[in-house]
Amino acid sequence: MAWTWRFEKSDGTETEPALQPEEFPTQGDAESWIGEFWKELLEGGAAQVTLFEDSTKIYGPMSLQADGA
Repeated sequence: MAWTWRFEKSDGTETEPALQPEEFPTQGDAESWIGEFWKELLEGGAAQVTLFEDSTKIYGPMSLQADGA
């Protein structure tokens, strides 16, 4: 199983992230990575993210805005 993030603009269209993550072995690893790099991703044009386990959507879209806007 691989955990991956989909990076989206505020309108929900997919965008290339400022930082290219690998596939993560666990949900915790994926969430730790997004927690560490969310500011860089936001500054690079991603407004929200969605987490997938293989092709299954786990949750999202989740805003990268600090205030949740």
